[in-house]
Amino acid sequence: MKQVPFSPLDTFAPRHIGPRGDDIAAMLKEVGAASLDALIDEAIPASIRLKAPLHLPDAESESTYLSRLKTIAKKNKVFRSFIGLGYSDTLTPSVIRRCVFENPGWYTPYTPYQAEIAQGRLESLLNFQTMVCDLTGMAVANASLLDEGTAAGEAMALLHRVQGKKLGDAAGTFLVSDRCFPQTIEVLRSRAEPLGIELAIGPADHMDLGKPGVFGALVQYPD
Repeated sequence: MKQVPFSPLDTFAPRHIGPRGDDIAAMLKEVGAASLDALIDEAIPASIRLKAPLHLPDAESESTYLSRLKTIAKKNKVFRSFIGLGYSDTLTPSVIRRCVFENPGWYTPYTPYQAEIAQGRLESLLNFQTMVCDLTGMAVANASLLDEGTAAGEAMALLHRVQGKKLGDAAGTFLVSDRCFPQTIEVLRSRAEPLGIELAIGPADHMDLGKPGVFGALVQYPD
């Protein structure tokens, strides 16, 4: 019996390349091009195009690709990191992992004009902010996706803007605990320089919050 080869059905192209059949014909008619090749000839200068096709292997199906990727991933070795400085292991509760991170409802909604999984992520952050407000009794809570150093820089800039009228013409002084992570302090230095902010770095128990020009302080816990 002669075997008839079948092409894989789980290829990437149909999922990621949208226009098909009538859509392509309608598009070409709208722009006045005779074919896709003619459209490319008009849109991309010949001087920057390759004269020969790329030397690429045959396309893989999605299942074949995932199988090969798992084989490569198994070669990774997991070690314990002793770098410290805020880089440490974390424990993600199963209910959070299953109901948030593994729930497609959080990452499939999106808006076309944003290059991220916007709406589902915003909803999950809103739930997180609401929970923090309930736990702390505060009127508002932040839910930033920034790294720690950048978040500290944003907090300093926010406090500086809020206290701007009280500072007058002075740029102001921001107190920083010397027990903060060095990468956090370096980000603060970078953000403070263009704003003209003076950083006063020292022990937290020696901070003088009543000193003229002081508009905020950063203390890390745990340090």
